[in-house]
Amino acid sequence: MNDHNLPRSPAHREIPGGAHTYSKGDDQFPANAPHFLERGEGAYVWDEHNHKFLDWTMGLRTMTLGYGYPGINEAAIRQIEKGNNFGRPSAMEHEAAQDLMDLVPGTEMVKFAKNGSTVTTAAVKLARAFTGRDKVLFCKDHPFFSYDDWFIGTTPADGGIPQLGRELAIPFNYNDLESVTRAFEENVDQVACLIMEASTYEEPRDGFLLKVQDLCKANGTVFVIDEMITGFRWHLNGAQTLHGIEPDLSTFGKGIANGYPVAALVGKREIMELGGIHHDKKRVFLISTTHGGENLSLAAMRAALMVYREQPVVAHLWKVGGALIEGLNEAAKSAGLADYFEAYGFSCSPYFACYDQSGAPSAELRTLFLQEMIKRNIVVNYFSPSYSHSMDDVSQTIEAAAETFQVYARAVEHGSEGLLQGPAVKPVFRPYN
Repeated sequence: MNDHNLPRSPAHREIPGGAHTYSKGDDQFPANAPHFLERGEGAYVWDEHNHKFLDWTMGLRTMTLGYGYPGINEAAIRQIEKGNNFGRPSAMEHEAAQDLMDLVPGTEMVKFAKNGSTVTTAAVKLARAFTGRDKVLFCKDHPFFSYDDWFIGTTPADGGIPQLGRELAIPFNYNDLESVTRAFEENVDQVACLIMEASTYEEPRDGFLLKVQDLCKANGTVFVIDEMITGFRWHLNGAQTLHGIEPDLSTFGKGIANGYPVAALVGKREIMELGGIHHDKKRVFLISTTHGGENLSLAAMRAALMVYREQPVVAHLWKVGGALIEGLNEAAKSAGLADYFEAYGFSCSPYFACYDQSGAPSAELRTLFLQEMIKRNIVVNYFSPSYSHSMDDVSQTIEAAAETFQVYARAVEHGSEGLLQGPAVKPVFRPYN
């Protein structure tokens, strides 16, 4: 079927890609996905036609507590009545930084921004200033670090990125210590920082993270952990605490404010203070954004962090996700699809994969799974458990998946032609549309 003959979101006329985040785009969802989601409550969302869906995407994993969770909006509203942005810092910025320092061990300074790319790039900038080096080691098994040149230039979606920027970023593999060691050996005294997630899909093996941390120390390299997804999901104090490591710098976002736009760069004072004004070293213009410290989002963040401290949020995420993984895999097995569908990963952030008869990942089968789940009023592109998801929601999802697998099994045996309503989903990182 010709992609151009399919109904598209009307937003494509005004917005390149039809959305302001590529992972929300039409090419990431089946043709029957709602064009617009208009409101959310708990773990549910409604589209522009007031059609209700159980949601597992949860605002790109930002809604760790759930849509409209009590106390969060109220905190933002109280603050906005006082004022949202001023010509001088507010006490809210200071207090919010202190809250974050109390939760993330080893944090001595904090810098707020609006999105993850800003703070990961700021971490790279600080590391380069601190070390006087240019190169960056990054884990290529982790899906996304930044839309800025230093990272996006290493992906197939590298249009508009100068060749020079691409040459300064060097990939390594997760749980492959040899690839890290080799990268250091081939770039002696040139590596400013190493950036990675503590974990994403798999557990670190054989002390991998501690050994990477040791290599960074031995090479005078700044160790950066990206906690955009893992922060306040893997562990109250971050995945770094769960795995027993102590990075020099860390970045947080997504669930930090339950959907309000806050990201944070945190870390050791000797590095972070280079972005300040009370030192005699080369000035680092770190992050300077008009809305970086806007008050209503920081008020929401403070309220969210209080919930994390007072309620068993993280434990609930692990419980819900674990039940999902177990139930989905059992439903696939019962349908004779154990070799063609797999739910896996950390229970607090499950992933799933769809395989064809050769054992290769199948975009067509993945799209069919998403399509059939939407027919059963469930929006899923990945599973992002929230504190608002109940075990009844898990049961509903597994029941829908069991029905979906009946269609899925036909596609495995005979192909997806006639079953898919539109084109298969595509990778976000690709050179051409």
